Amino acid sequence: MSETPTASGVPAVPVVPVLRMEAVRKTFGSSVVLRDVDLEVAPHTVTALIGASGSGKSTLLRCANLLEEIDDGAIWLDDEEITDPRADQDAVRRRIGVVFQAYNLFPHMTVLENVTLAPRRVHGVPRAEAETHARELLDRLGLGAKADEYPDRLSGGQQQRAAIVRALAVRPRLLLLDEITAALDPELVGEVLAVVRDLKGEGMTMVLATHEMGFARDVADQVCFLDGGVVLERGTAEEVFGDPREERTRRFLRRIVEAGRL
Repeated sequence: MSETPTASGVPAVPVVPVLRMEAVRKTFGSSVVLRDVDLEVAPHTVTALIGASGSGKSTLLRCANLLEEIDDGAIWLDDEEITDPRADQDAVRRRIGVVFQAYNLFPHMTVLENVTLAPRRVHGVPRAEAETHARELLDRLGLGAKADEYPDRLSGGQQQRAAIVRALAVRPRLLLLDEITAALDPELVGEVLAVVRDLKGEGMTMVLATHEMGFARDVADQVCFLDGGVVLERGTAEEVFGDPREERTRRFLRRIVEAGRL
C-alpha cells in the first residue's frame, strides 16, 4: 500500500490500490505462465504491460478478472481479496470492464443493444436508463450515429470503440485492455488510442497490455516489462523506456526501436 505526498507535519494518508497482486502464479500443464507476479495499480492511473508475445501479459489480465484461476498467490480489488474462495466472482466481474483484441460484439444485436445488454441483464438497470447512458457514451466516443447499426456495418476501429463503450457502460472500477489495437489496420489504431487517452484524462484506472510502445510511453504512469512470466522491470515510462536497468529490457526495446515502433 502506497502513501500520498503530504505537507510538512501532516501524516501520510494510505492509498489503497485499485488492483493488487501478490506472488501470483499461473500454470498451464507443465508451462509456468506467471511466476510470482507482484503488481499494484493506484487509483486513476494507467499501467502498461509490455513484453514479447507469450510473456504473460494477457494471462495476467485474465487472472485479474478471474477469467483464469490462479494456482498460487492472491489478488485484491480495492480492499477485497477476490481470489478468496468465498468471494462472489460474478460481483467482482461486475466491477471490472474488459476489452479484448477481438471485438466480441454480438452480430445479431445493434450497437445500442450490445452496449445495454450487461447493464440491463447483469446490473438490473432499467432499459430507459441504460439506453440513455449508452447513448451518452456513444456520443462521447464518436459513435452516436451508429447506435442502431449492426456491428458488421462498422469499421474495425468503430467496432473496437463500441467494445470500449460496452465495457464503460457498467461503470467499472477498473478497465482492462488486452492488445485492443492488434486486430486493427494501422490507420484505425489512432482513433482507438485517442479514446484511451481521453479516458486517462477523465481519471479511469486502467491496465493495458500493448505492443504500441510509443503510446505506452506517452500515456502510462507505470510500465511493467514482462519476460517469461516475470515482471522483470517496472517503473515510470521515463525510467523504463529512457534508462532501463535490465539487459533483457534493453534488448527488447532495442528491437522495437530497430523495427521503427518507438
